[in-house]
Formats: sequence, structure tokens, C-alpha cells
Amino acid sequence: MALTESRYDASELPDLLPVYYRRLFPYPQYFRWLSYGGVPKNYFQNREFSFTLKDDIYVRYQSFNNQNELEKEMQKMVPSKIDIGAVYSHKPSQHNSVKSGAFQAESKELVFDIDMTDYDDVRTCCSSADICRNCWTLMTMAIKILDRALAEDFGFLHRLWVYSGRRGVHCWVCDENARKLSQAARSAVAEYLSVVKGGNDTIKKVHLTVPIHPSIEEALNVIDSYFEDYAVNKQNLFDTKETWQKVLALVPDEFRDRLQKDFIKARNSAERWKLLQHNLPRRPKDCHMEEIKLQYCYPRLDVNVSKSINHLLKSPFSVHPKTGRISVPIDVKNVDKFDPFHVPTISSLCKELDQKIEEERVNASIENGGEPEVKRRTRDYKKTSLLGPIKIFEQFIDEMEKSRKGLLLEQSDKERDF
Repeated sequence: MALTESRYDASELPDLLPVYYRRLFPYPQYFRWLSYGGVPKNYFQNREFSFTLKDDIYVRYQSFNNQNELEKEMQKMVPSKIDIGAVYSHKPSQHNSVKSGAFQAESKELVFDIDMTDYDDVRTCCSSADICRNCWTLMTMAIKILDRALAEDFGFLHRLWVYSGRRGVHCWVCDENARKLSQAARSAVAEYLSVVKGGNDTIKKVHLTVPIHPSIEEALNVIDSYFEDYAVNKQNLFDTKETWQKVLALVPDEFRDRLQKDFIKARNSAERWKLLQHNLPRRPKDCHMEEIKLQYCYPRLDVNVSKSINHLLKSPFSVHPKTGRISVPIDVKNVDKFDPFHVPTISSLCKELDQKIEEERVNASIENGGEPEVKRRTRDYKKTSLLGPIKIFEQFIDEMEKSRKGLLLEQSDKERDF
């Protein structure tokens, strides 16, 4: 079953967004994240925000002096989508008054965007914007593969993974050295992490050299733990002639004819999968099976998003206007348990909030002999299923701040010793 917009009524959005921005959006945590402890100075103030308003009006170069200003403007403008851009040399809101050429993007998180539509040539269950649990396995593998590479191959510590709200995932690498990367360096990282190459007309999109690069070996270890169940059971790649022909198109000519005949005689998908395994030559000389696995399962990045410092990317906790789903952080340690079907929608959150408030009102009224007691309101998101994703976000920020304090202590110790 595909995850589509059918469960969500988009006409409700204009009524729900004001409630969401007034009562549920995690402003304190959001500000803590993007201000990075106020180091360097004006980091938050020089950050570009972009708002998509009603009727697809797109407002760029928004910037705010502090959390309070951001809150007020978001509650006033009620954006249907929020995008985050670069940190500039000057306040983006003043970009028109800056001398020509002086307004420059100076810093931004290293970001990655993986969209399920880029896998349409290798998934059989869904296409276009639709997703289901069968193809979501691709996103699970992508997160595991890229997160390991970013941590172990590049040494990045602070990696925030976020569900886009519809059909993909984003990663924000927030280490200081990642934020300072030049466009050329960002391009180099993106190219290093790109294995599947070629457009719609390219049949074979993965070409390995022997020995296989250690990073690709690590990716294959992840893919191997999913591939048989994913390919044979979830995608039925060997079930019909139409699907298995696509697999055999990646096999060298000298093996294809024999496999074609054997596949026709085979009784089911499992038999065809075994035939493929037994008839393709094994390494070290040939990597045909590995190339097939990578073409079907390796992360497919939108490299342009990663390469450009100026590129905007949808903000965490933005509401997807087509699905109503919140763009929530993902706990990488439990990524196998993440289910896009269970991500809260703006309508479900507002209903949860209304129910909780009504319960509290009734309980307070009973306890006080029919008179409701006025209490200091706890943060409203704690009364909803947004609490879990915000805790994941807080844990990420806490670890980032601990790391920053550790570096400052280390630096002061060195200066004292000197």
C-alpha cells in the first residue's frame, strides 16, 4: 500500500498552521541548533530563511535577530513550507542595500538529499511520489550507508537525519569543519559518495574496479543484510519476465543467454535468485553481482543540493503541504524501526492537543469543585506525538553542545600550558 495524500485533507492546512506555529513548533531547540552557541558572532542573524506562503508565494532572504523575532514572524506569515539557506556576510534581509558583490554566502551545513523518485527505475512497488514499506527499505539502507561513510571516512560527528515529510530523507552535517567547506570540497565529498551514475537512458549505472574501494565494501555489507529479502520478496525482481530482464540487462553477454533460458524454466523468484548467484563468476576478478546490488540499492544523491553553499533545503519541523506530515528527525540508531506511516501529521497533532487540553480542563474542574484552575501551561508539544521527534532533536543538540564545550576546554588548557 502506497503512502499517498489520501489520508490528509489539504484544505485544513490554513486553519491548522497558525495553531502549529503558535503552540507546537520547537522554537527554543531550533534556535539552539542554528545559533551554534553564538560562535561565530551573528551566525544566526546572517542565516537565510525562505518561506513559501499561501498560493505558492515564495519569499527569500528572510533573517531574524533572535528567537523571539523568528517566532513572531513565523506566526505572522504562517509559511506552508520553510527552507534554510546559507549564512551570509551580511543580514539576508538587507541584501538589497549591500554593495554589489559584497553579499556572499560564507557558510552552511553540508547537506544531502535522497529522494525516492530517483529509484523509479529499480523499484516495482511504487513510482513517482508514492512510497510504501517495501521500498522504504531503500531509505533505511541509504541512511546506514551514508551515515557510516560520513562518520568513518570523513570523521564528521554531528549528523542530523530528517524525514522530508513525503518521499525521502535529508542529512545535515553540522560539524564546524563541514560548515566551512568550499564549494569545490563539497563537490568532492558528493562525488566520493556517488556510485550510481547515468541518466534514464543509461542501462548499467555502476562500474567497479578491482580491488573494490573499502567504502563501497562497507556499503555492500549493509546491502547484503537486506538484499535477498528486499529483492526477492519485497520487490519481486525475479517474479516476472519484465522485472528479471532488467536485472539480466546488467549481466555480461556471455552469461545472459544461459541465464535467460534457465530463468524461463525456473518455477519461482527464489529459484531464479539462486541461479543468478550460482552462475555469475565470483570475485576477486569479477564484480558483476556487486554491481547489480549497488545499482538497485546504493544511495542516489541529488548531488547539486550537496555541492552548492547557496542551495536551500527544507527545514526540520516544516509541514509538508501535500501530505501534512511533519519533517521529523530520525533516530539513526533505530533507523530500522522508523516508519513513515507513523510520522505525525499536522491534523493528528492538533487533534491530540485538543483532546489533551479538554482532558486537563475536565480534570482540573473536578478537582476544584467545578471551577477550572488556571495553571502555567507546559509546552504543548509534550502533550502530542511530536514529543518523541523533539527528544531526538534535543539529544542531537545536546551532543553538539557537549562536543563544543569539550573543544573550548581543550583549547583553554593548551593556551594555559603555552
